[in-house]
Amino acid sequence: MDKLYDITALGELLIDFAMNGQSEQGNNLFEACPGGAPCNVLAMLNKLGRKTAFIGKVGADQFGRLLKDTISEVGIHAEGLCMDEEIPTTLAFVHTFPDGDREFSFYRKPGADMMLDEKDVNDDIIRNSKVFHFGTLSMTGEPARTATKKALEIAKEAGCLITFDPNLRPPLWKTLDEAKEQMEYGFGYCDVLKISDNEIQFVSGMEDYDDGIRYLQEKYNIPLIFLTMGKDGSRAYYKDLRVERAGFPVKAIETTGAGDTFCGCAIHGVLKYGLSDLDEEKLGEILSYANAGAALITLKKGAIRSMPDPEQIDELLRERGV
Repeated sequence: MDKLYDITALGELLIDFAMNGQSEQGNNLFEACPGGAPCNVLAMLNKLGRKTAFIGKVGADQFGRLLKDTISEVGIHAEGLCMDEEIPTTLAFVHTFPDGDREFSFYRKPGADMMLDEKDVNDDIIRNSKVFHFGTLSMTGEPARTATKKALEIAKEAGCLITFDPNLRPPLWKTLDEAKEQMEYGFGYCDVLKISDNEIQFVSGMEDYDDGIRYLQEKYNIPLIFLTMGKDGSRAYYKDLRVERAGFPVKAIETTGAGDTFCGCAIHGVLKYGLSDLDEEKLGEILSYANAGAALITLKKGAIRSMPDPEQIDELLRERGV
């Protein structure tokens, strides 16, 4: 049966305030960049020609309206986005270090994204999707945690391929033990996992990435795991295969959204080839493509409106002889 959407994502939609120079008075200037990992992933998939839908909640305020307009403009189906009349839209201020890395200050105690209730979850959108994607920020507290778990049950029952990016943000958890517990809940559901180098060390307690991934494979039997290692590139673990591809060195302005861009490109590759018959060549192609996409987004601020075009990704791959 043909599904209406290639991928539906559930989770946070917020404003990332990125540093953008100083005023004449010497005050820091911030640019209001629409963001939130699940929608960043969808924005990349949209650029790649995929049909996408989002389920989440924003405040009925100027930022919430900006976010709804933004995702609609980039082509993400927004019927599953609810507006909260009382709780404001979540905000994140991004402080960028000279090497392009960053840290976040969140204004989310609570934020509207945490208020997604299970009755807000549009079952039909999920059932009409080939892939369901989620992270852990919608599991930091109630009622969004219960809503996420309900959505996962619907996705499983509907036969969706389930993709998961834990996207660990320590300041948003009451304790790191709770973060680990919810990450492990996600591992139990997903068919495809995208995890970063620091996250695999955190959740497995192992220094060596391969050891950490092996622990996850043995415990949770996840068919396909993508490991991102920042500028060092990425790896894919599938059955007995371990494939690695180098990153693309660029002069990064800001790394916000790089992991999400990688994730969107990787999911696109899985949709293209399926999950049952991957080999080293296909996995290598997916990794190189996703690495190139992730490198390109670090040249711009923000994420949803900054996703690279497929032509730019192809050009970077040609330039580097990949």
